[in-house]
Amino acid sequence: MIEILYEDNHVLVAIKPKGVLSQADGSDKEDMLTLLKDYIKEKYHKPGNVYLGLVHRLDLFTSGIMVFARTSKAASRLTQQVKERTFMKKYLAIVEGKLEGSKTLKSYLLKNEKEKKSYPHLNGAEAILSYTAIDFKEDKTLLDITLETGRFHQIRCQLSSIGHPLYGDVKYGSHHKIDFYEFPLEAYFLRFKHPIKNELMTFEYKSLHL
Repeated sequence: MIEILYEDNHVLVAIKPKGVLSQADGSDKEDMLTLLKDYIKEKYHKPGNVYLGLVHRLDLFTSGIMVFARTSKAASRLTQQVKERTFMKKYLAIVEGKLEGSKTLKSYLLKNEKEKKSYPHLNGAEAILSYTAIDFKEDKTLLDITLETGRFHQIRCQLSSIGHPLYGDVKYGSHHKIDFYEFPLEAYFLRFKHPIKNELMTFEYKSLHL
């Protein structure tokens, strides 16, 4: 069962587990949109189709907080916040090697559709993130990351490009192979303005640690 952090008539905030898609991709894997639509249908005894808008995505093996829109008006206003970068997302990540202090990474990333991978490229889209090292153990560093843009595999690609791939992320250069269900990336913090009430809403959920 999906853990619900908050719900009202306009938004639904929930925890996406690792291994669950953000939305269906034609495979037989479970996805958040379908699971939450079924949840709403059952809880509120709603007949027919249930509207639920996808505002942002998390990769298959990234866990963490997601917000969904329960009306088209809420979806439009939340999407606008994402575009204006007032929609704040923070992640915890475990990378190889030792990083210290805080730093902002700025680069341009190009998505290779065939490989399902991003590469640094001058013709790509601007990608910005900031990180702060918060713990170090056994040649691994735990980072607190603020994502300013939402490019495909942005965190994975940008950290790999500075020589510190996510631990176990062999696709982006890690030398350690791990089970995908141990993938060390978690969206632990979300802040946005309620699309109708205009109140600032903050959610935090941490489970990743060294």
